[in-house]
Amino acid sequence: MRYMAAYLLATLGGNSSPSAKDIKKILSSIGINADDERLQKVISELGGKDLEGLINSGLSKLCSVPSGGAVSAAPASASAPAAGGAAPPEKKEEVKEESEESDEDMGFGLFD
Repeated sequence: MRYMAAYLLATLGGNSSPSAKDIKKILSSIGINADDERLQKVISELGGKDLEGLINSGLSKLCSVPSGGAVSAAPASASAPAAGGAAPPEKKEEVKEESEESDEDMGFGLFD
């Protein structure tokens, strides 16, 4: 995961195809020694691919992963607005106006 994160950071920084040296530099800046075998695997899998497309295709897979607790339809409907669907109607909260009687409960009024 850390190798993928470093690869994504490098691409966000403007490097369209980061090398192993670029990723090692990012990882070493936070005290992580890179494993060359894993690093080459990430570079070979992600090299030349559209990262935005890969991320978007992965989002649909995340919706089907249970995230603890009871599995229900609520997570699927909650993710629909993020996927471009219509947002659920907002609930309007009723606002109760305070009456002047609340001042009398204390035994004095504000302007007495």
